[in-house]
This record gives sequence, C-alpha cells and structure tokens, in this order.
Amino acid sequence: MTLNLAVLLEESAKERPEKPALILKDRVLDYAGLRDAAKKFANALASMGVKCGDKVAIMVPNLPEFVVAYYGILNAGASVVPLNVLLRGPEVAYHLDDSDAVALVAWEGVLEEARKGFEGTEGCENLVIVEEPNGEGAPEGAHGFEGLLSDHPAEFDMAQTMPDDTAVVIYTSGTTGQPKGAELSHFNLFFNAVYKADKLLKLREDDVGMAILPLFHIFGQTTVMNASIYKGNSIVMVPRFEPEAALRAIQDFGVTAFVGVPTMYQYLLRHPNAEDYDTSSLRLGISGGASMPVEVMKAVEERFGLVILEGYGLSETSPGTCFNRSVEERKVGSIGLHFWGIEVKVFDENDREVPCGERGELVVRGHNVMKGYYKRPEATAEAMRNGWFHTGYIVKMDEDGYFYIVDRVKDMIIRGGYNVYPREVEEALYEELGEEVTAIVAMKEGESATEEGMISFAKDRVAAYKYPRRVVFMEELPKNATSKILKRELPRIGDETRA
Repeated sequence: MTLNLAVLLEESAKERPEKPALILKDRVLDYAGLRDAAKKFANALASMGVKCGDKVAIMVPNLPEFVVAYYGILNAGASVVPLNVLLRGPEVAYHLDDSDAVALVAWEGVLEEARKGFEGTEGCENLVIVEEPNGEGAPEGAHGFEGLLSDHPAEFDMAQTMPDDTAVVIYTSGTTGQPKGAELSHFNLFFNAVYKADKLLKLREDDVGMAILPLFHIFGQTTVMNASIYKGNSIVMVPRFEPEAALRAIQDFGVTAFVGVPTMYQYLLRHPNAEDYDTSSLRLGISGGASMPVEVMKAVEERFGLVILEGYGLSETSPGTCFNRSVEERKVGSIGLHFWGIEVKVFDENDREVPCGERGELVVRGHNVMKGYYKRPEATAEAMRNGWFHTGYIVKMDEDGYFYIVDRVKDMIIRGGYNVYPREVEEALYEELGEEVTAIVAMKEGESATEEGMISFAKDRVAAYKYPRRVVFMEELPKNATSKILKRELPRIGDETRA
C-alpha cells in the first residue's frame, strides 16, 4: 500500500476545484490553482535533480507559497524541512546540514540570513527565493519561485511513497537545547489531520480557517493547514500575528475556526479596539502549544462568545495526543482524553505506571509517534524507552481518563526537598491578576502590582514551600516565534536582576 500526504490536496482539488483554498488580503488561490502550482513546483524540483527521499527546506512565513512548496515537495516524493523564519544565518546552516537538505526555499524578506546559511553549507545545492511584490527578486545564482512555476507544466504524477516514509522533518523548538529533527511519516500526519478534522474539530465544508500559527510549526501545519485542506475549507493567511490584523481578518473573511496558543488569545482579549470588530462568525476556538490558565479561558469565552477546546501535542507526536472532544465532554483546565488508537500513560522516574491521580511523566505510543530523531539514534533511544515516547511533561490523570498538565520535567524546582511546579504558582497568580507569570511577571497594560503584594497573594494560595520569595517585573516575557514562553531564559533574567 502506498500513501502520500499530498493526496489531501489532490482529492479536494478534484471535488471543489473552484473553491477558494488560500486567501491573502485580495489575493485568492482556488483549489485547482493550488494543486497545479504544487505540481509545477514538483516538476521544478525534479529538474533540479531532487529525488524521492531527499530533503527540501522551507523558510517562508504564512504565505500561499509556503503551501505550494509544501505540497510540491511531497508530490516529488521528497521530505519537507520547515524552518523558523526568525533563524539567523548560522542557525539556518545548522538546520540545513543536520537535515541533509539539498534545496532551500526562502522568502525574500529573510534573504540575508537564508543566504548566509545556504552559503555556509556544502550539501545544499539549490536556493529558491519567494519574491516580494516590490522586492529586488532572486539574486544571481538563485532561482525565482514564480519563474520556476512559469517554466514548468502542471502535469506531474505524484510520487508513490510508502506510509512509513518520512514526509516531514520537524525541528523541536530548542527551548531546552539544540534542536533535533523529528521524522514524521506520511501516515503520522495523514491520520492526525483526518482524525482532527472529522472527529475532534468536526470541521464543516463551509468553515473558514485562519493560518495565524506559523505553518513551519507542527501545530499550525497539521491542525490548520492539513486539516483544512483535507476538508476543502478556505484558509485565510496571516503572515505575522498581530492582534488587530487577526481581528480584522476574522471580520472581513468570516473566519469560523480560530486555532492558537494561549498568548494569542490573551493578546486578542486585551486589545483596546477589540470591541470595534465583528467576530460573531467565530464558532470554534482551539488552544494548544501550552496550557491556558483557567481564568484566561473564562475571560476569552465570555468576551468572544465561543467555547475553547484545549488539547496537547508535541512535534514528536504529529502533534495530536490529547484533546477535549466536545463542549459537552470537556473538562476546563484539562488537556482532555487521549486520541483514538493510541495509548497514553503516566510513568514515574523508573518508568513504572503511577496510580490514578498521582503525578508522573506523560508517555505515549501509537500511530502518532515519530519514527525517531533524524540521525540521532541515542536521543531516539532515550526518548523512546521500551516502546514508549517520553514527552518530558509532568501530568496527572483523573478517574475519567482526563489528563492535566502540571509542568515540564525540566521546569520542576526542588526546594527544601519538595517538588515545586511553576505552573501551580502561575495559576494561583492568574486567578486574581491575570498576569503572565513564572517567577518573572509581565503586567497587563495599565495595571500595576508590587513585589510584596504578589508574594503575599501567592502565599495565601499555595503551600509555604511553593510561594515565590522574589518577583521581577518585565515589560514582556521572552517568547519564541510560536509565542511559547522561553523558560530557559528566565533563570538568566532572574540572576541579572538580583541585587
């Protein structure tokens, strides 16, 4: 049996060729046009010598060209290596070398860093530039994306890949160290997208999604792009998250499904002009990537009149692992039940299952788990002990099988012989104040607090060994491109601000 993830686009283009697939302001690409562009790019790659099993990197923000390149690479039988558009030259070179990429597709807006990275490698032979409308175009020695599409036909026989062949090499965010490439198979990603679209999100044919999460990240790639393409939905492209741009897109294009991380919801909630936009088209809110504080969820639901379903996943699990399956079944504050067809358990430090209600590490095995870390057998063996993928997250499971994130294993603090979980302290402070908190606090605009007041508030709500002894105030917490708080930076900030 063969399976190519690009079949998602192929089938939707057959069923609804004239339906808008991608919308970027006044630019619209229908499903037939998207399929044809992907086929043209597959032909272009073949003309460059790209073969089945090769790796091709994409360093493009949420533009239609990302989607064209993604499905074009898959059509050609190669593997997609999505890169963060904020990477610097040496980081680009690292990812290209580590993944053995033979070509790089880069947006003109990041040309300087992309070019440095490309020139810093030996194995990457082709540089393709997605030109800006008023830009200078591809430099000498590079291919222009539009030129490649113009020069090649739209007829291309999709490569007959196997279900276990690598479709995407997705790099971990590197919040805890050197990024590693998780190899995700065609089946990993196909099943995750189809199951999410049909059984969890219950997407309808008339739904309108919004690509506001970076598509180079697995959350946006699967939950927004692949799931929407499978259902034949229109996707509104937002190249860079800005609260007002998001609100305007919801209003102008009738977006029905908003998929984001907690900080995005918070920015929308706090935007001073939020009331000026008609967001009544929204029917579905999905949150993942990090745990959403309960008080924030309540505030967002009240303000925007929708129900948020929270889930959990990682790059290594395609990403879906757990999800609150419906409004009726959800448990606020939980990440829900495990996906159909996979096993999820809670292990102690000796890899033994813990009783219900006790804390331990979340472990997973099943159809969503990666093949392994590319070229890293030792790291793969460490993460996949005894057939179980160890997520690095501390959770607890209730009697109904719902999971609750406590914290990351590496974020746990040991104080006086006791385990302190930063998230518990964060929740205590969110309950009243709504700040973004670790041991460092970023205040909402127009709000104020004192160190003594914050400590006193937390002291009344958590055990004596848990409350913060010191509070540092910042204008904004450090985040990566997917709006995750970079907790590895917080100890350094704490040290630098210590008197």
